[in-house]
Amino acid sequence: MIDGHTYRVGQVGSFVRIPLGYQDLFGVVAEVGAAVVSSGTPGPEQDTGRWMRVELAGEAIGEHFERGLSQHPNIGDTVHIVTERDLRRIYGGADDDQVVIGSLSSAENIAVRLALDALVTRHSAILGSTGSGKSTTVSSLLRSIVAPPGVEGAGGARILLLDVHGEYSAALSDVARTFSATPQPGERPLFVPYWALEAGELLEFVAGGLSDTHLVAFTDKIQQLKEARLEAGQLPGLDLQSLTVDSPVPFSLKQLWYDLLDFEITTFTGQQRDQPCLEAAGDAQTLTAPRYTPHALGSAGPFINQSAKGIRRQLNLIKSRLLDRRYDFILHPGPWEPDLAGNTPEDLDTLLEGWLGHDKPITILDLSGVPSSVLVRLIGSILRIVYEALYWSREKTEGGVLRPLLVVMEEAHRYVSPESGNIAADVVKRIAKEGRKYGVGAMLVSQRPSEVDETVLSQCGTLVALRLTNPTDRGRVKGALPDNLSGLMDLLPVLRTGEAIIAGEAARLPVRCRITLPPHDRRPKSCDPEVSAAWRTRRVAEGYDRVVASWRAQRTTAVVTEQTIARQPIPEEEA
Repeated sequence: MIDGHTYRVGQVGSFVRIPLGYQDLFGVVAEVGAAVVSSGTPGPEQDTGRWMRVELAGEAIGEHFERGLSQHPNIGDTVHIVTERDLRRIYGGADDDQVVIGSLSSAENIAVRLALDALVTRHSAILGSTGSGKSTTVSSLLRSIVAPPGVEGAGGARILLLDVHGEYSAALSDVARTFSATPQPGERPLFVPYWALEAGELLEFVAGGLSDTHLVAFTDKIQQLKEARLEAGQLPGLDLQSLTVDSPVPFSLKQLWYDLLDFEITTFTGQQRDQPCLEAAGDAQTLTAPRYTPHALGSAGPFINQSAKGIRRQLNLIKSRLLDRRYDFILHPGPWEPDLAGNTPEDLDTLLEGWLGHDKPITILDLSGVPSSVLVRLIGSILRIVYEALYWSREKTEGGVLRPLLVVMEEAHRYVSPESGNIAADVVKRIAKEGRKYGVGAMLVSQRPSEVDETVLSQCGTLVALRLTNPTDRGRVKGALPDNLSGLMDLLPVLRTGEAIIAGEAARLPVRCRITLPPHDRRPKSCDPEVSAAWRTRRVAEGYDRVVASWRAQRTTAVVTEQTIARQPIPEEEA
């Protein structure tokens, strides 16, 4: 007992202090044990066999604490417990780049702060099993950055949150703008223009797997359509000499389909077999195919086009994709949808301004209504558009260097696994390796660390590890830790909900922390259903027609019968 506070000596995860002249070395107890004690009555000079292993992490001179060591202790130096006054020396500094995220588990009146600069630029990962409090931790952490209670937050922050399950819109609605593929009241529609994607990514989605010969046929036509668009009207920063098939230039996917199909089904007549037998021209806008006189056997004709590429099946798949309303957010992107000549009402600048340039610090991209077959490709496309834009504009005021961006990736194991090999994994790896230099930081959120690519996880300088029960997942976290704290990681299975072990560059010392909970009305929609209370309540049959209506509409708020309510203003004297 010291000054009315109880301290437990030698617990794994607790701190110790080693005085060395004017300096104090601080370390974390990583492991404790005891050797076999010889028989006999223990005396004051007899070795009790008890030991503990301490990982040194930092030093303090006066009230100033910093990570790293300028010297090491000697054999026989005394080891002291760390009191509340010492903890304030470590965690009490309220620098401009420090954000409060919670309190020490061992001393709840001591605030835990993270260095915002290191958290963003050196990347981070929030890992924990289902139900350990990941979503609440993410929500609390983001709110601590942009709007901490009673303190001026980072109002000019730029955070992009990829919300796979639609959990955060309500929790962060006061500090975020939400874009959704299935927008609810107060949300904006999410559009990702297909022509901003690389040609290979787009063709793999709309046409399936392509052989080299078939791929050339499509890319050549895309190049022609982009060249035609550029000749009709210049786009800033681009000319015909620098144009490539991957340049983000608008072109009509309908016109691509029509031109390639027309070439495939053309029949010819005449002595030179060069007179098209066209019966009806068709219409690219309505996806109506042209009609030609069917080819005939023998020498009379009509004759088929001998130069056809054999891509009828792929063209049928493109038409099917264009007609599938589930993919409207990418194939019919609202004001970014090109006409047949490739002209669009809006350009990419308004798209990026909507995502990154509005007056709120957080942007939520709600992907819960996106079909699973296209989710990973869509995430990769969004990340590529954002990263490429900030990479090439790094010397501009809205570039990543002068105004950094933090990208929060929920359910990262779904698209950054070692075997994925998809566009999303490639972009995330690029951000993890290069993003620091260009002002793009990554925050991975996952319940299966063992399924996250090891290269990406090793680039995360700060780890926030919540409760993890799977031994494979714990092993991956131990291997990724920047500090040798395997003993501390053995506490992961017994952490309480909302409690985390934080280690890495943003934390002054590896620490066991209770994350500050947001208010009840600002928590993500990820709470467990209250089974006992729900099953005790008498069932009220509201009709399964409403269930089927939501299923068919792919929208939780769908109704069977639309109700029209006539609203009339009430005069002030009656009110």
